[in-house]
Amino acid sequence: MVRLAFAVDDWSGHAAIALVETPDGSLLGEIATTKGANKEQAIAQARRVLSLDHDGAGYAALGKRDRLIGRLQRESGYLRPVLFHSPYEQACWAVISSRIRQSQAAKVRDAIAKAHGAKLEVGGERMLAFPGPEQLLSVYKFEGLADTKLDRLHGIARAALAGHIDARKLRSLPHEEAVAELRTLPGVGAFWADGIVVRGVGDADALTLREPRVREKAAALYQRPEVTTDDQAFLKLADGWRPWRSWVSVLLRAAA
Repeated sequence: MVRLAFAVDDWSGHAAIALVETPDGSLLGEIATTKGANKEQAIAQARRVLSLDHDGAGYAALGKRDRLIGRLQRESGYLRPVLFHSPYEQACWAVISSRIRQSQAAKVRDAIAKAHGAKLEVGGERMLAFPGPEQLLSVYKFEGLADTKLDRLHGIARAALAGHIDARKLRSLPHEEAVAELRTLPGVGAFWADGIVVRGVGDADALTLREPRVREKAAALYQRPEVTTDDQAFLKLADGWRPWRSWVSVLLRAAA
């Protein structure tokens, strides 16, 4: 069973969703929402987070054209990317996790969710969801979070309410325009802006040059060492993965 809990990204409330796969491959879901939350938007958001908003037939066809990708697909059970709940939450994570250990950052994030987010029960389990922008703007002090980081989080919350971190808007922009939009957020540099486009927006064909692990894995598996450092060589190789370049990047990162 897969469980998700998140702020619905039209900021109407919070939702928690539990999904289970049936023997015939169908998905059965249960949803719980806070009062006023847009249930249809929450379902669409969950589909995006789990990359279920794309027909995977073309992805399977890519595996037939590229035998290496086909092998990795089969070994991973045709892995699809699991995204951040929203570009907003990923931007908040970028600020919270800056210059501290990931485990420590996770504790701070979860503590913020417990104190200021939403508590929902779904699939027989109680879930915590990170606060939406309006709730986050009401937080003026938080143990374990420096004032500078809190100021940056407030800036991200205001940008979210103004519609500047909307997944659909960012997905409609060319990659570098979306990155430039995200770089205006406080505390979000080039690496994280690129990462939000790739892992928060849900574009199946997004590609970044700033993930060395993907390039190193591609170099090793394709026996093309030059793609590690030569941007044009990497882009030429990745052209063969279109229109699934972000999915293939996740597949490469997960490869043994």
